[in-house]
Amino acid sequence: MKMKTIARLMPLLAFGVASGQAAAAGFQLLEQNASGIGNAYAGSAAVAENASTIFFNPAGMTQLKDREISVGLAVVRPTFKFSDRGSSTGVLGGAGNGGDAGSWAFLPNAYLSWALSKDLYAGVGLGAPFGLITEYDDPWLGGAQAIKFDIKTYNINPSLAYRLNDRVSIGGGLSLQRIEVDYRRQATVTSAALAATHATFSADDVSLGWNLGALFTLSPTTKVGVSYRSEVRHKLEGDLKIDGPAAGATAGLTTGAAKANVDLPATFILSVTQNLNERWEMLGDLSWTGWSSIPKVDIVRTSGTLNGATVQTLETEFRDTWRYALGANYRYTEAVKLKFGVAYDQSPVRDPQHRLVSLPDNNRTWLTTGAQVKVNKDSVLDVGVAYLYVPESHIDNNQTALGRGRVTGVYDARVWIFGAQYSMAF
Repeated sequence: MKMKTIARLMPLLAFGVASGQAAAAGFQLLEQNASGIGNAYAGSAAVAENASTIFFNPAGMTQLKDREISVGLAVVRPTFKFSDRGSSTGVLGGAGNGGDAGSWAFLPNAYLSWALSKDLYAGVGLGAPFGLITEYDDPWLGGAQAIKFDIKTYNINPSLAYRLNDRVSIGGGLSLQRIEVDYRRQATVTSAALAATHATFSADDVSLGWNLGALFTLSPTTKVGVSYRSEVRHKLEGDLKIDGPAAGATAGLTTGAAKANVDLPATFILSVTQNLNERWEMLGDLSWTGWSSIPKVDIVRTSGTLNGATVQTLETEFRDTWRYALGANYRYTEAVKLKFGVAYDQSPVRDPQHRLVSLPDNNRTWLTTGAQVKVNKDSVLDVGVAYLYVPESHIDNNQTALGRGRVTGVYDARVWIFGAQYSMAF
């Protein structure tokens, strides 16, 4: 009966993975499980408490039972509210602050781990490591820079792990990753017809990446995990669609094929878990994300009279970032474990001049709690909640020379995350 249930769940979850509001800095999604939310994802590459270790450190599969499945859902609710402080978008640049650019997002995940022998394990994971939706009211004063920006990723991660001895395990996997992008903006602010005309770039790609990890059991109470996920180089191909009263008026306002290249960043994690006594466990995480792989994004026409011309450049100028997390677990009873966590997450955005209205990102502090309940000897349920404090995010993005106006102001932002994860051995 359990195997039939698993067979039904896996394809449903594969189709359910969708875009999400970025909860980690940039548009990275840490919510590859919900069991880590309560600890602010501290100890992510060392804890190996369920099959979701396949994403954070595949070597952790050697710590699991012979067969395990883990399925979860994270629900994310960010708020991005803009307040104007003297923007100059042109006489026809639109009005209004755009409302709340954030919205509810649902991020499912699923993992299956299987012992092929005493020391060799295989597994597969389904998730969405990057994603973002920002959508403003239309029209608004920053509409010529962005009205909607939607990034979706779908990641399938088959993996292997091998126990070298009682102290060291290694693991690795491949990532088959699909990305879909939908970017819509007002054409320009320089005339009535252009202000009412919109450009939408829609494109997708499928590419491969890889990941490696190692897990070290230093003592019966101490584990250290390290893991690395490679860049995934996407060559997006799709269409630039123009709609509105000025559509087709000139070569630059015609619908046609277009492309863009983006290298989604590599990540590195160093984690530790330490049992202090029978009740308390401490967890720590130091992670790096190579956001400098995205210094800019060029949207290039690949058809018509503008074939080969760059029609827009998103000047991101992203920097590499670090994330620091500490967590604690308290064994309340034999069946109930309480979780706590705090983390500081750097933003890849350098300064107000490079802050995009499509990504009004800033450094953030995670405050989290959760619980793990042992349902029976083979099943565990995790629940967690996180509040992400984001300080005022100032923006002064000047694209006046390009006809897209100057957006100057402050973002009021915060994020709530709720999640649940069910893990079962069979």
